[in-house]
Order: sequence, then C-alpha cells, then structure tokens
Amino acid sequence: MQEIAAHVFIETAYPGVTLAALNTPHGLILVDAPLRGEDTRSWRAMLLNMGGGVERLLVNLDAHFDRTLGARAMDCTVVAHEKVSQIFRNRPVTFKTQGTETGAEWELYSNLGSIRWAPPEITFTDEMVIHWGGSPIRLESRPGVSHGALWVHLPEQKIVFVGDAVMPNQPPYLASADVPVWIEALRLLLSEPFQNYTLVSGRGGLVTHAQARDQLAYLERVRVRIDGLVEAGGKAEDTEALIAPLLQGFEPLPEHRPMYEQRLRWGLRQYFLRRNFPESIEIEE
Repeated sequence: MQEIAAHVFIETAYPGVTLAALNTPHGLILVDAPLRGEDTRSWRAMLLNMGGGVERLLVNLDAHFDRTLGARAMDCTVVAHEKVSQIFRNRPVTFKTQGTETGAEWELYSNLGSIRWAPPEITFTDEMVIHWGGSPIRLESRPGVSHGALWVHLPEQKIVFVGDAVMPNQPPYLASADVPVWIEALRLLLSEPFQNYTLVSGRGGLVTHAQARDQLAYLERVRVRIDGLVEAGGKAEDTEALIAPLLQGFEPLPEHRPMYEQRLRWGLRQYFLRRNFPESIEIEE
C-alpha cells in the first residue's frame, strides 16, 4: 500500500483495478474493490490496521466487472452514479463466470464462481460531496469512459482519481465509451485547474499529465478511424483491420497480448455499431 498524501492510500498489487482508501475521522472511503475473493480478504485485513472512524463507504468509479465483482464482499455501503444503478437493474441478480470475451481482466480467472452483485445504495447525477471530517471529497460525473463513470476529486490535496479515463500501457475499453465526451474530459484534466494535481488511474496507479496527453492522442486516432469507416459505408467486421495499428506502441507481456487484441476487437465493434446506428443499437456495457 502506498500513501500518496496524508491519509490517502492506493494499492496496485491486485489484478483488476487500482484500489484506494481515504482515511477520514468518520471512517474509510474506499475506491473500487478487488475482483478475486482472496484479494478481497487480504485488502480488508490491511484496512483493519488503518484506524480512523468505524464507518465504511465504497465508491465504484463505473460499472465495469473488474471493479464491481468484489463489491458485495467488501460488506459496506456502495456509492456510484445513477446510471450505474440503471445498469445493475439490467443485469441478472447473480453473476456466473461464462465464456464472455470482451478483453477484460476478470476473464483471465476461471475460479470466480457465482457472485451476487452489490448495486449502489447511494447514487447521484452530476456531483456529490462527502463530508466525513477533514477535507471534502467530491464525486463528479465524467461519463466519457462509460455510462456512469465518475472521478473522485480531492481539491485540497490536489488529487483526482480518474478511473479508466487514463489507462497507461494498455489499450482502453471502448465498448461502452462515448469517445468525443471522453476526449473532452481529458482536455479538462490537462487544463490549467488540474496542472498541479496528482493523477491516479483506475488501472496502473499514479500517472503523469504526459500519459493523459498520450491517452488523448490515442482516442483521437480511434475517433478518426471509426468516423472514416462510418463515412465510407463500412461494416462492423471491418473494424478487425483496425486492431493491429491501434495495438502498435504497446508492449504487452506475451500472455496479455490476446487479451488486449480481444479488448480492441470487442470494443471497436461495439463503438462502431453505436456510432453508425445511434438510435437502433443500445449497448449496455
């Protein structure tokens, strides 16, 4: 566990997403959850040693399986954007490991078993401010990455948890993305108000503003290529030809390359369908 500011901790050792714990006088505010049961038990044991108040609140940065599969095992109140709650209403009550191939990290583990979802109990639309003693903690809607994506903003400490808005060293998840809105969110992140901020990615921990600029440039490439395909009257299967060029520049471990290729295969296809048929195609996640 790494302390990046007074009472602000992150953990990057578990597969899936970056975890965080904000230790306030009232209790712990947690950001996301481990996806494997053994990691959840280990994470909860570490949190017991942090002291502070007795309350626990878990913030999900979006509805992605990697960060929500372990939410129920954290056994605390869950907070998320209202659209995350809508997504959960469309999911089966119980999750069972199946042959889904979206290129997500949870798909690398076949022993997750049957898991009951933990829909958010507290939701908001635009912004929510948590006052648990000490500095205010702001939850801000940033929907470009996916429906219901949010940032956790600590204005006094100048820290912002941006979830999957910046994903260093791996291709992003595009299946539920609104790429133009995502680009605008990154432009905000790179603007003057955030210049002296510490940025925390939902996958990979601390990131730099240079990495945020790289993410912006990558998304511009995605937008240009998909828009060009739509304007040329292309088909969803034509997105297959975009995988290789959009994977260039990454140097994944050999065991991760098939996952990244599948992530782009699935994501580009879904994004193309939404871009080409915005009224007739509705894709949940």
